[in-house]
Amino acid sequence: MTKIEGYKDLIAWQKAMDLVEAIYRLTKPFPSEEKFGLTSLLRRAAVSIPSNFAEGYSRRTRSDYVRFLEIARGSANEIETQLLIAVRLRVGDKDQVAKVMEQLTREQREVIGLRFFGGLTSKEVGGILNKSDGAVREMQRATIEKLRRLLAIES
Repeated sequence: MTKIEGYKDLIAWQKAMDLVEAIYRLTKPFPSEEKFGLTSLLRRAAVSIPSNFAEGYSRRTRSDYVRFLEIARGSANEIETQLLIAVRLRVGDKDQVAKVMEQLTREQREVIGLRFFGGLTSKEVGGILNKSDGAVREMQRATIEKLRRLLAIES
């Protein structure tokens, strides 16, 4: 296991940076009238996730860190909502939206893991991981199923 020396070592932060790039690629071909609408909202929310990891990590107390993780989780939920709106409005490529939604779901899982385990020791985390993994997978499955239903409706 690699020692975490700073926020850049967090896998969740690294994946969040990948999500930012994916959101920028997704929104680049959006219609110009969405420049100050969905494009801006999606990009701002995406940038907010790794930014809050970084800011929270630099805080001195565990409760401050957890508060910033909660903000990151809220931003991930904003992106989910905005992607569902994009699908309903037929803005953007459906296949690309689906891929970003899957990437987002994995990021939401990372945020939940950081938030949930943020105040625990390594030993406590190890004991809980096996018990909580099913619930996280269920959340991921439900999100992807919502997107599939919307995509089917729009076809």
